[in-house]
Amino acid sequence: MQPAPTLRESLSPRLRLADPDAARARLAEIEGAFPPGFLTPACRDLLLGLADHSPFLWQAATRAPDHLVALLNQPPDAASRDIIARQRAVGGACGANPDLAEVGRRLRRNRQAHALLVALADLGGCWDLDAVVQALSAFADASVSAATEALLRQGMAAGRFTAADPDRPQDGSGLIVLGLGKLGGCELNYSSDIDLVVFYEAEPAAAATGGDPKAFYVKLAQGLVKLLADRTADGYVHRIDYRLRPDPGSTAVALSTGFAFDYYQTLGQNWERAAFIKARPIAGDIPAGEAFLAELAPFIWRRHFDFPAIAEIHALKRQIHMVRGHETIAVAGHDIKIGRGGIREIEFFVQTQQLVFGGRKPALRGRRTVAMLGCLVAEGWIDGQARDELRAAYDFLRTLEHRVQMVRDEQTQRLPTGTEALTGLALFSGFPDLEAFETALLHHCGRVQAHYALLFESAEPEDDTLVFGETEPDPATLARLGAFGFRDPALAWETVQGWHLGRRPALRAGRAREILAETLPGLLRALGGTADPDAALLALDRAFARMPAVTELLAILRSHERLRLLFADILGTAPRLADTVGLSPHVLDTVLDADFVTPTTDPDTVRAQYRALVGEPASHEEFLDRCRDATRQMTFVTGARLLSGILTPRRAGEAYTAVAEATVALSLEAEERRFRLDHGAVPKGRCCVLALGRLGSRQLSAESDLDLVFLYDFDPEDRTSDGRRPLDAVVAYNRLAQRLFAALTTATRRGRLYAVDLRLRPYGSHSPPAVQLSGFAAYHGGEAELWEHMALARARVVAGDATLGEAVTAEIAGILGRPRDPAAVCAEAGAMRALVARERGHGGSYDLKLAPGALFDLDFLAQAIVLSHAGEWPGCIGLGAEVVFREAGARGLLPDGAAAPLAETYGFLDAVYQWQRLVMADPTAEPSETAARQIAKAVSLPDARSLAAELRRHRRRSQALLARIRRTVRSHSES
Repeated sequence: MQPAPTLRESLSPRLRLADPDAARARLAEIEGAFPPGFLTPACRDLLLGLADHSPFLWQAATRAPDHLVALLNQPPDAASRDIIARQRAVGGACGANPDLAEVGRRLRRNRQAHALLVALADLGGCWDLDAVVQALSAFADASVSAATEALLRQGMAAGRFTAADPDRPQDGSGLIVLGLGKLGGCELNYSSDIDLVVFYEAEPAAAATGGDPKAFYVKLAQGLVKLLADRTADGYVHRIDYRLRPDPGSTAVALSTGFAFDYYQTLGQNWERAAFIKARPIAGDIPAGEAFLAELAPFIWRRHFDFPAIAEIHALKRQIHMVRGHETIAVAGHDIKIGRGGIREIEFFVQTQQLVFGGRKPALRGRRTVAMLGCLVAEGWIDGQARDELRAAYDFLRTLEHRVQMVRDEQTQRLPTGTEALTGLALFSGFPDLEAFETALLHHCGRVQAHYALLFESAEPEDDTLVFGETEPDPATLARLGAFGFRDPALAWETVQGWHLGRRPALRAGRAREILAETLPGLLRALGGTADPDAALLALDRAFARMPAVTELLAILRSHERLRLLFADILGTAPRLADTVGLSPHVLDTVLDADFVTPTTDPDTVRAQYRALVGEPASHEEFLDRCRDATRQMTFVTGARLLSGILTPRRAGEAYTAVAEATVALSLEAEERRFRLDHGAVPKGRCCVLALGRLGSRQLSAESDLDLVFLYDFDPEDRTSDGRRPLDAVVAYNRLAQRLFAALTTATRRGRLYAVDLRLRPYGSHSPPAVQLSGFAAYHGGEAELWEHMALARARVVAGDATLGEAVTAEIAGILGRPRDPAAVCAEAGAMRALVARERGHGGSYDLKLAPGALFDLDFLAQAIVLSHAGEWPGCIGLGAEVVFREAGARGLLPDGAAAPLAETYGFLDAVYQWQRLVMADPTAEPSETAARQIAKAVSLPDARSLAAELRRHRRRSQALLARIRRTVRSHSES
């Protein structure tokens, strides 16, 4: 392997000289200190650049030319690693009771050497920006670790500190030194201060210090400042900033982690969350630091998309501009860090989106700015152009920042004001002249400002001045409301004025009213774009009346126009979805996920998504709550996709079904685990859950009940559970079934999951909740009525033991496959349908379940076909009615010309049925004008009148077809 080239061999500097003669004269003064032939043209150009532009670097280079020669004769990476290793070793190299003055001297001299090396590698073109900031950050880590170790060793010598391992005093000390800011992100700049926070774990710290650890660790934190930041004849190592600790104006410089947790959970601000994105343990007890950050993660990363963070962080940025005067992009005197288009705007652009989305997207939790730009593209939140332009601007501005700081080793990001100084900086940065430099600076800052504005600052709005504070409506406001689309502007004005007057408790808080004022024009415009703006506004008013707080919802709506438009549609057309948003505003987050427009109804995928949402709750109560949150979110997103036209009604039914299956399966697993803790497991025992009805045929709607049967089996020779409170198998499985149904139906503080109907089990409500497989087979073998066998046509195992599920499926296939007389089946099915009509009636012509010729009749026909022909056609079991009709027609099991219209009618009625349950509070009632228009539009009809006519046509056609089929079956039977 070839040895790495030395720094001198790798140089390709791009510096330009402002005063070549003066630079050459300075170099001539020390040229004799170099070995003959040492100064290659590239090496000479680099030294001339230092002599011309940087008093600090020129002094560092000429203070000891032999050290300069040694640096240039080493590969830069190796030289950096060597200096960093020496720096880290200083803490233990000065003995058991180190002389802190000697420690400080060594730390400072290593810093001088490393600062010179980094400058040479950077200015000489050997390192890119990433290599530069990584080297600077690694050196700072070593400095803090070395100083910490020296102070701990001094404490050991004085008897104030006892180390678990005297050779490694930081290990197990309970001391946590976190690097934040650019140090935490391994992005440190050339002359940066370092942001540190010092915490301690109370128990190990108390053991190490022999009592209250606070005084010792406060003194240690103060000692770090003295060792690293105080200026001596040898300079300084790093300036230290402790102001990112909790409440820095009134707290000590070292705090217990217990205090920190309490503070962040109760008083922590969004800017502190942003700061902790980059937090990294760099010294002390590193495992304790990592554990602390892991426990703090829920504070940093919210489970929901956190749009209020955008407003708060932008407000902080506006405050910086107002206080420090950086409102416009300039060149002379411009601050390239906090000024417009500067480094801070790139960092805010990234960190804010990390805060908003990182709770649900772990890939966005990284510490490094440029890497996170790439992740934002990968996750679909920004495009590649934004990434590339911001990355180029970041590289330009950070490199320029280093050039500014290298001149005199000053912690500044402000450009000089005079033409001569600006020209010198331009040449030091490799530009041919000041004009080219100014062009590049304005170009990059302009791009940064544009991307920042797209995220944080909307364009100037239209003139939407709305006045609601007067006693009488303002004519201009009424006109504006009318222009938005409200048919009764006076009523709309009165409704909104009530919000401002605090008639809704949720809107009385000052913060809620402040956000409402900002959101109101956009929200009213969105409501005005719905099919019925007046009804949508009243729905929002009713929602406000039910909600305990609205600040989160308003903040979300303010931050995203797409959500305002969808929420307005929901208010106007889907009251059930509106109720969900009112109860849990963050369900709107799902609309912003990149996969919202590419849904899946695959049960395995949906089950995996459901498990990820539920996570690993700490208690059963938390599990129940999380299940309700997950089910609510996933059913909401299904309804939103149906409302948005992304899902067809049939696929929406499959999606609702997949969510319900996931809920049942995960609930059964959880209840089985809990049951085993109390009672153990039944040896060779198995259980599963059988779905019937619309769950079985994968046609659930937004408000469907779940028709379930709990089945079990066990070895009769070994029927007692093996836990600390053993139970007989029959008792055990019935109790487990009760627990499962309670988990699905019990209302917690987060609501309930589903209504569950168990009446389709053998013997119905008069039997225990769980059924043994042998009992199931015996019942259906002799006692079950024909309609109960028909119900099995849509039966499907959805949870539990796979082998038992296969046995149940085989048993059902055997039951349905018995030879039957189609005429007898048809007659008995007709008699059962007549009984249902007498006992239950129907809700009118819009009752698409029970009205004559509607879905119940068609489902009965499909089930009768399955029951009559499953013996020779086993594949028909489990199919939906529409598919059964088409397949039966192809097999000649229906009269000519009947299959296609039956399937068409079923598909149309089922689509309307899905929409009814989405947009109507009472799906069987006559729809409102708004709901009828929405449903008509969804099924490609022009208006509500056409919808009513089409429903009548389909129901009449199905009645006629059903009568024809009955006649045909009787005729075949008689012949």
